[in-house]
Amino acid sequence: MGKRYAAVVLSAGKGTRMNSDVPKQYLMLEGMPVLCYSLQAFQQSMAGEIVLVAGEEDLEYCRREIVGKYKFTKVKAVIPGGKERYHSVCLGLEELMKRQEPPDYVMIHDGARPFVDQAVIARCAQAAEQCQACVAGMPVKDTIKIADEHQFAVETPRRSLVWQIQTPQAFAFPLIYQAYRRLLKLEAAGQPVSVTDDAMVVETIFKKQVRLVEGSYKNIKITTPEDLEIARLFLTGK
Repeated sequence: MGKRYAAVVLSAGKGTRMNSDVPKQYLMLEGMPVLCYSLQAFQQSMAGEIVLVAGEEDLEYCRREIVGKYKFTKVKAVIPGGKERYHSVCLGLEELMKRQEPPDYVMIHDGARPFVDQAVIARCAQAAEQCQACVAGMPVKDTIKIADEHQFAVETPRRSLVWQIQTPQAFAFPLIYQAYRRLLKLEAAGQPVSVTDDAMVVETIFKKQVRLVEGSYKNIKITTPEDLEIARLFLTGK
C-alpha cells in the first residue's frame, strides 16, 4: 500500500505589509487569486487531501469563490485558523487527525507562495520519507550579517551555509502532530516557545535535525506590492 500524503495550506494571514484591504492571498494575479496557484499545485500533486485554513470571516468566500469555483476537489475541509500561524497549523493537523486513517506524511504550505511546483513538492515528499522532517529552501545569494541590539554587525556567517527557508515543509505526520501538541501544552502551562516555522517546532520539542531540500528562487512569498509585481513578471515574462 502506498504512502498517504496530505497538505495543509495556510490562508489565514492579514497581509498588513501589502497596504491593501484585500488579504494578499486573495489578490488577483493574472486572472486568478494568489491562493489558487498554491492549491492548484497540491491538487496536481501526490497529496490525497488538502486542508485549507482560512480566516473566520473568509470561510464562505474560500468555499464558494476558491474551492467551488476552481474545482479543487482535493480540498476536503476549509477551517478557521487561530491567533498565530502555529495555532493555524495545529488546527489543520487536528483536522487531519479526525480521519479514520490519518496521512503518513503532511506538507505544510503558505497559501501566499503561488510558485511552488511539482518538482519541489516531490523533493520534499521524498526527503520526508527518508528523514521524517524537511523544509524547502535555497542558499542565500547575499552576504548575511548578524546584528546586535544596537544594529552593529557582530558576526558574518559563511554564505555557503546560510539558507532562506520556504514552504512546503514536510514531515512524518505523527512526528509533527505530537510536536505541535507538546508545543501547545507548554503554552497552556505558561511556558510559551518562540517558533517562526514548522521546522522549529520539531527542532525545539524533539531536538530533531531537519533536512534542507532545494526549493526554487521563484518560490517567493507574496508579502509586499513589489512581490506582486515580480509574480506578474514570472507569469507573463514581460
